Amino acid sequence: MVKQLKTIKTDFPILDQKVNDEQLVYLDNAATTQKPKAVVEALDHYYYHDNANVHRGVHTLAERATEQFENAREKTAAFINAPSKRNILFTRGTTQSLNWIAASYGEQNIKAGDEIVISYMEHHSNLVPWQQLALRKHATLKYIGMHDDGTLDMAQAKELITDKTKIVSIAHVSNVLGVVNPLKALAALAHEHGAIMVGDGAQSVPHMPVDVQDLDVDFYAFSGHKMLGPTGIGGLYGKEALLNAMPPIEFGGEMIDFVDLYESSWKELPWKFEAGTPDISGAIGMGAAIDYLEAIGLDQVQKHEQAIVDYVLPKLLAIDDLEVYGPQDPSKHTGVIAFNLKGLHPHDLATALDMEGVAVRAGHHCAQPLMKYLSVPATARASFYLYNDFNDADRLVDAIKAAKEFFKNGAI
Repeated sequence: MVKQLKTIKTDFPILDQKVNDEQLVYLDNAATTQKPKAVVEALDHYYYHDNANVHRGVHTLAERATEQFENAREKTAAFINAPSKRNILFTRGTTQSLNWIAASYGEQNIKAGDEIVISYMEHHSNLVPWQQLALRKHATLKYIGMHDDGTLDMAQAKELITDKTKIVSIAHVSNVLGVVNPLKALAALAHEHGAIMVGDGAQSVPHMPVDVQDLDVDFYAFSGHKMLGPTGIGGLYGKEALLNAMPPIEFGGEMIDFVDLYESSWKELPWKFEAGTPDISGAIGMGAAIDYLEAIGLDQVQKHEQAIVDYVLPKLLAIDDLEVYGPQDPSKHTGVIAFNLKGLHPHDLATALDMEGVAVRAGHHCAQPLMKYLSVPATARASFYLYNDFNDADRLVDAIKAAKEFFKNGAI
């Protein structure tokens, strides 16, 4: 992987530019990733040669578009080791996927007095749908806490997940703390009590091999744009028996089998959930992104990112007045690193880094309960991906040191 880095960077033309007269270092990958030429070319090819609506036409363009669209579903199923393409629903992304579970499975199965268990580190997309479901159904929402290093408190999880628990929904990887949560152990615990396990894979699917059958999760949500694909496309994995039992929540064309004046019936999986014209180009683009990632190997992507974390985290921890959140041990930390510089608002820090050409994110990262838990209003966040290298890590460290010196001298 390391030997291929120079070649990989050339696959991403956007990285070859200057920002504020400095060479761009893009470290906002947890928010969205850049797109390789192969993905953009796949989109171009579809629109220039095959653009047509899927499933409905018998003409050549419609057949080619349908074949590419469904091939992308097959690729997505194989990518996370789903048993079949019937397990894969195309959605707008992780947010819509989690909302679908809450609005369909949750609405059908949660009643007053039931309990839903999540954690303090959840993204709003994996918090607000459950919060609102609990409010509608008069259920109880419970939160698993964390150890001082940001790892999930599994002893508390065992106390909170009981026979009253109906849904457990946890991020596979935190978008702030950079920890990998033990989803397989949580799934076993949930199933022991008759609950289902939902995994938020937004920050895991792009960065490490994921096997939904081995994890034994009941549902798993992820986004295309965080794994080199287009925005507006993502996936929801669900166990077939659960998906078959769930009612669709959107109705219209494409998802119907038969429509009469006063009743209708639905298509089989996975199409019964996909009302209207889908994001055809988005699915094809996500399929191209999967091809790109598989050509490299997710195990190699994970090793490369871990090498960067092993290199950069000790350098960040050595900066006086810089607080790094999450594990301080690089072996327990993914490429998502949140931090604050004492006396400086993270927005000011991010602006200062941008003046050095280093793009990071600043804010609450759609995790306001976690910010409250950490007793901070916001953090800065650098997030690495396969096209980043040790030089990018050094540029981040140098930019933070420069910002610290700049503000220390009162130059505002």
